[in-house]
This record gives sequence, structure tokens and C-alpha cells, in this order.
Amino acid sequence: MQERWDSRLNADMWSSFRRHHFGFVAHVIVVRHTGYTFLNRDDWSEMYYFGGRSDIFYWILVLVSLALGGLAQLYIRSSYKKWSRVSSGIQGTGADVARRMLDDEGAQEVGIAHIEGNLTDNYDPRSNMLHLSDANFNESSVASIAVACHEAGHAVQTARGFWPARLRSALVPVVNLASAAWIYVFIAGVWLNIAGAAQIAILLYAATVLFQIVTLPVEIDASRRGLAYLSKHVPSTFNKAGARQVLVAAALTYVAAALVSALQLLYLISNSRNRD
Repeated sequence: MQERWDSRLNADMWSSFRRHHFGFVAHVIVVRHTGYTFLNRDDWSEMYYFGGRSDIFYWILVLVSLALGGLAQLYIRSSYKKWSRVSSGIQGTGADVARRMLDDEGAQEVGIAHIEGNLTDNYDPRSNMLHLSDANFNESSVASIAVACHEAGHAVQTARGFWPARLRSALVPVVNLASAAWIYVFIAGVWLNIAGAAQIAILLYAATVLFQIVTLPVEIDASRRGLAYLSKHVPSTFNKAGARQVLVAAALTYVAAALVSALQLLYLISNSRNRD
């Protein structure tokens, strides 16, 4: 997983939800084909699904996760769309304001480049480049300025050695492996009846949950830095409340994803213990 996997405001967060929902789907496939689940369930908490048994708590978790993901996605899209129609009243585009923030905050060495797509914005500490998507690079709306300053906030974190950001970067290689491998280890353990495979899968999945938890203060701090800069360096006519709404909506996607991941981890741990 590249660093930018978790620093994008919207697109990557939704990718994160899809990755974790893949785990849900894979569990359903196992249940459908083998009739196996981890839980030793009571009759009142069981139901049948295509010939395989699955506990109702699992399906509640699936529905909750889908609801949280959908609501978070809807909120960020609606907030961004609303404030992308409102001019910031600032001279210059999102790229211009981000450049000024980087220079003023001691991150002069960071470059800025355009990246295609919608809300694909990210800061890559390996190349020390800040990438802004089409609208946020070229336009001067409240939303564009807010997103650009948020990403500049990530670059300032790196320049100033913000330790949660350093920790998150250090976890990236581990999470790359864990997020790709845990569900396959889990399925292999179920189908091949490999002792300890489920526990290994849970440990791998726990690494991805830890990464999402560490991501929260990093994202919140980047938004705080961006809003603080705007409060000091832009005209009073700039709609700071609009910028804050965009960034709060983005932060909620990270909160929702971390919550869903933590709930699924607790579910897997509980099932594994009950099975033992």
C-alpha cells in the first residue's frame, strides 16, 4: 500500500471500505460452500443462507458497515459538491494557495503536481510531492482551497517530523502485506483446516485496523493545520465554515472506516475464541 492510499480525502477512503467489505463477502462465500462459521451459536441467533449457516450478528455487522460507508460517502460528496460551487474569493487556485502554505510553513522543498481524477489528492512523502486532482489544482472554490491546504498540511507534518505521521509511514509496508494476505490466509485455514491459520489471519487484519486508528490523528491534524493557515492568511471574506465542513466530512469517512474495521476485528476475535 502506498502512502497515498490513506491520505486521499475521498476516493481512497471508499477503497478502504471496499477492501474490508471484501472480507465480509469472502466469509459469506465460505459459509455458502462449506456451511462453516466460527461461532458456536445458540439456536436463536442462527439462520440458514443458501444451505450454509450464518449468525444474525454477522449480518447486522454487514448492514451497519454498509450504512456507515454509504452515509460517509454521501456526506463527503454532498459537502464537496456544495462548496465547490462557492468561490473562495482568494486570488489563485488551490495549487497556488497550497504553494504559499508550503513556503510559509517551512516545506519549501515539496513539489506540487497535477493528478487526474476527482478527489484523488494525496501527498507522497517518498517523492516529496503533493498531488492535486483536476478541480483542486485548477479552481479556486472553497472546497478546492480546503482540500489543497489539507494535503499541504500532510507535507508540513513530514517537514516538522510529526510523529504519528512517521509512525503511519513506517506501518505502510506491513499493512501492504497484511491487507492483501489476511483474507486468503483465513479462507485457506477454513477450507484446508490448517491449525492456527484463523489466528494468523486475525493478527494480519489487526495490523490494518491499527493503521486506520493511527491514520485518524494524522488526518485530523492535517486538516487542523490547513484551517489554521487559512484563518491567518486569507481574507476575512473567505468562508471558513464551508472549508471546515468539507474537511470534517472527509474526516468522518476515516472515523467510519476505522469503526467498521474495529467492529469486524472484535467479531473475528470473538468467533475465534468461541470456536476454541
